[in-house]
Amino acid sequence: MIRRFAEAGVDHIHLGDDVGTQQGMLMDPNMWREWFKERMCSIISVAKKVNPEVIISYHSNGNIEKIIPDLIEIGIEVLNPVQPEAMNPDELKRKYGNQLAFWGTIGGQTTMPFGTPHEVKNEVKRRIEIVGRGGGLLIAPGHMLQLDVPWENILAFFEAVEKYGKY
Repeated sequence: MIRRFAEAGVDHIHLGDDVGTQQGMLMDPNMWREWFKERMCSIISVAKKVNPEVIISYHSNGNIEKIIPDLIEIGIEVLNPVQPEAMNPDELKRKYGNQLAFWGTIGGQTTMPFGTPHEVKNEVKRRIEIVGRGGGLLIAPGHMLQLDVPWENILAFFEAVEKYGKY
């Protein structure tokens, strides 16, 4: 399938498995390396052989910091979602910002449902200034918006992206 997607000319392939919880990995990182890393590396290699320009992103909820170097090593270019409740986006940018792009960074379990519109705008501004510095930020809530997110906060998110989203 991956080869056919790459042959068809897609510009982005999104892979993933939820292997993290908010506190850490669901499994020992060595187990992930043994059972998942090589298989994913093979998939990415097939896509890149057909189209070296295809962008590869990886999805896992939670804190997967222990395998981020492995993901970079096998060709992951975008990490999704970056949930600030589980991993520090500023720290990820500092450590891996020259090797990865970050998709998320806005608190989907904190700021979006429970913050004020002002707090939402401040978090968006801050993430763009820090994580967006030099590029590599796809700003979004850390995960899907749930029903408890006030409409005013959704509007505040979009207003802040419009205002601060150019870097």
